[in-house]
Amino acid sequence: MQLESMYQEIILDHYRHPHHKGLREPFASQVHHVNPTCGDEVTMRVDLKGDVISDISYESQGCSISQASASVMADLLIGKSVEQAREVQETFLRLMQSKLDGPEFAEEHEEVLEDAVAFAGVAKYPGRVKCALLSWMAWKDATAQALDDTESGVKA
Repeated sequence: MQLESMYQEIILDHYRHPHHKGLREPFASQVHHVNPTCGDEVTMRVDLKGDVISDISYESQGCSISQASASVMADLLIGKSVEQAREVQETFLRLMQSKLDGPEFAEEHEEVLEDAVAFAGVAKYPGRVKCALLSWMAWKDATAQALDDTESGVKA
């Protein structure tokens, strides 16, 4: 129970003191995602320098899980190559799909997930998984859009 309490504190800390919140420039792409189930929303901007994520900024509203997840995600992905960030995103997605063995999966992947391991308990609640994944799906779409625009020579 002590580990679960620590995880809750990490989520609440990121909710109360979000990192990278507030839309910034420059940015390569911007997307807006909504979770129709609960009404959570995120507008996300991604900027790339070559194949490295140089910035992620966002404006969002919603529950503590969706808000904290955006903060944790930005911390984890800024400074990584797109390929490294995709691997982190895939690992987080697997964590959210792990249901009963979430804590064990989180422990095995703690080095990759860092503070995102705090969301291991969320996997037990299918209705909350969408909250945790909202910003991650927005990041995935914004990055794909930025890469497409870079390849076609379009600038946001």
